[in-house]
Amino acid sequence: MTTDDTWQGFPAQEQHPPGLTGEMTPEPDHGEQSYVGHGRLNGLLAMITGGDSGIGRAVAIAYAREGADVVIVHLPEEQPDAEATLSWIERAGRRGFSVVADLTSAQACRNAISAAVERLGGLDVLVNNAGFHYTRNDRGTIDGLEPELVDRVIQTNLTATLWLTQAALPHLGPGASIINTSSIQAYDPSGNMVDYAGTKAAINSITANLAQQLGPRGIRVNAVAPGPIWTPLQPATRSAEEVSRFGSNSPLGRAGQPAEVAPAYVYLASPLEASYVSGSIIGVTGGLPTF
Repeated sequence: MTTDDTWQGFPAQEQHPPGLTGEMTPEPDHGEQSYVGHGRLNGLLAMITGGDSGIGRAVAIAYAREGADVVIVHLPEEQPDAEATLSWIERAGRRGFSVVADLTSAQACRNAISAAVERLGGLDVLVNNAGFHYTRNDRGTIDGLEPELVDRVIQTNLTATLWLTQAALPHLGPGASIINTSSIQAYDPSGNMVDYAGTKAAINSITANLAQQLGPRGIRVNAVAPGPIWTPLQPATRSAEEVSRFGSNSPLGRAGQPAEVAPAYVYLASPLEASYVSGSIIGVTGGLPTF
């Protein structure tokens, strides 16, 4: 895990979306060698969208080491990353399954939930983590927006959160939790991420709204707002120049690693430690303000 104050940034690099871990230099730290579980999630059944790589992989590893069985949802192109993540879940002695799905339609979201529940035998934790943006060639600015990319951003980040949650509700009982992935962009939007930042601000509102709606059912709803985190999405959707200075604007002076975000998701999923936490958004931003 990189914590060196002399950190000088990443080598300039680009991939095609959605991006793969093995093509990154350096590869991210997902906690493979560092995360130690303490039984916080023993016996829970969790589904993590975008669970093949990046933050999703780190959360999957942490959940498994905390005692949960895990389904990860990913795109077909992400199969190599998914297999690696499943291997870490199984090494933790837990059951791991994958569901291949493009979550840009309501039916795909419903199908993913059904498949996850069938494989796990139930559902206790839903992590809405899959996300997409594209800033290369100024396509995240208002002048550069393209309908196809904007639709993908909105459907992946925002509407999938709604449809997955709706489909999961019949399977979630008292004590269950839903955890959404927001972003520092919801609070401090970059000028070239207008569509992405808008979806993340909306996720904050949805999180607060659902916490009120589902509280009477005993279901907690929270979110994590990461700052700049080194995941395949970055070289896959940013220019090489952007990648080389990614994270340098944080007060800690560097990008974060997925392993540094995962503990927030563990805390929010814990039925003991976070039993009275709902409607909250935890920032993991390297010092960038979330207010």
